[in-house]
Amino acid sequence: MNHRSGRHFLQIPGPTNVPDRILRAIDFPTMDHRGPEFAKLGHAVLDGLKEVFQTRGAVIIYPASGTGAWEAALVNSLSPGDKVLMFETGQFATLWQKMAQKLGLQVDFVAGDWRHGVDPAQIEAKLAEDTGHSIKAVMVVHNETSTGVTSRIAAIRKAIDKAGHPALFMVDTISSLASIDYRHDEWGVDVTVAGSQKGLMLPPGLSFNAVSEKALAASKTARMPRSYWAWEEMLASGKSGYFPYTPATNLLYGLREALQMLREEGLPNVFARHDRHAEATRRAVRAWGLEVLALDPAEYSSALTAVLVPAPVNADEVRKVILENFDMSLGTGLGKMAGKLFRIGHLGDFNDLSLVGTLAGVEMGLALAGVPHRPGGVAAAMGYLAEVAAAGKR
Repeated sequence: MNHRSGRHFLQIPGPTNVPDRILRAIDFPTMDHRGPEFAKLGHAVLDGLKEVFQTRGAVIIYPASGTGAWEAALVNSLSPGDKVLMFETGQFATLWQKMAQKLGLQVDFVAGDWRHGVDPAQIEAKLAEDTGHSIKAVMVVHNETSTGVTSRIAAIRKAIDKAGHPALFMVDTISSLASIDYRHDEWGVDVTVAGSQKGLMLPPGLSFNAVSEKALAASKTARMPRSYWAWEEMLASGKSGYFPYTPATNLLYGLREALQMLREEGLPNVFARHDRHAEATRRAVRAWGLEVLALDPAEYSSALTAVLVPAPVNADEVRKVILENFDMSLGTGLGKMAGKLFRIGHLGDFNDLSLVGTLAGVEMGLALAGVPHRPGGVAAAMGYLAEVAAAGKR
């Protein structure tokens, strides 16, 4: 076995690099999850998550991946046979749709091209047509991790309101929470789904539901079978800082530290940092003469950038060259985009120099893989980052 010096560049759009502060926090002796000290931890993370979701309402923590939080959102608020409205914005919207079908829901799945987010006007039209209010929920992925396209959640809320429709509004923020501005209360979201391994900078293993009063009321009459995912038991235990079953204690240590780090930086600064890195990355891509998958600038993701490679190049071969030569992992193309693109993650615990190193690895990899491109992407990104730094000093 050959030792590779330095740190592996994990530039997939999640799981992200885990900061040393969080690793040290996780590496603390496990405590009694029924003891008095655990209650302090429980209250700290539940209260801290409300700041990140920008809500005063209920937040629930599951020992699970984001897929678990998807299921929790559905089984707590809906009944078998209910109709839901969903949109094909990418691979993860497609997977959530498949889960809904497996759970016995009727899904109106609006086709998409994977290059645009959800069209609020289309939602308004669909709901206006539903005069009998058979649609019980509108389900949207905020930041589609497979494409680097975001949907405009505030505009979608306005569309639902304009149609005068009572459907629940559910949003997946698994790859946007703590990376892209998100406002659960202000935007009138009923259930927000999130995970630990992206903007929250933790390893995989925790997932979350932020829940409105309207969704809690719906859960009283919802008839989906539920036990592990039941909101009622989780909320009842959470009032005193505990869980109804064994929690992921050491990950909660890490979550408490992550929330403190976000508080220290300030959420507006966190969002501005992600915006800056996303813009620098897009400038690099354009300088290389390559194409960003997202077509509408209003829907550009600040968490990742999906880069199309020209045919007949296989994007996975480019990723392989970069991994073997520069010890850097990039995201693969998923579903119908397999082999057509690679994804650069620029979210989580990430700074300007880390981005420059990432883009340098991509630019060198493009040359080694024989991808037709122009040099100068790194220089374009550096120029932009320097301009922003200089402007901040004025």
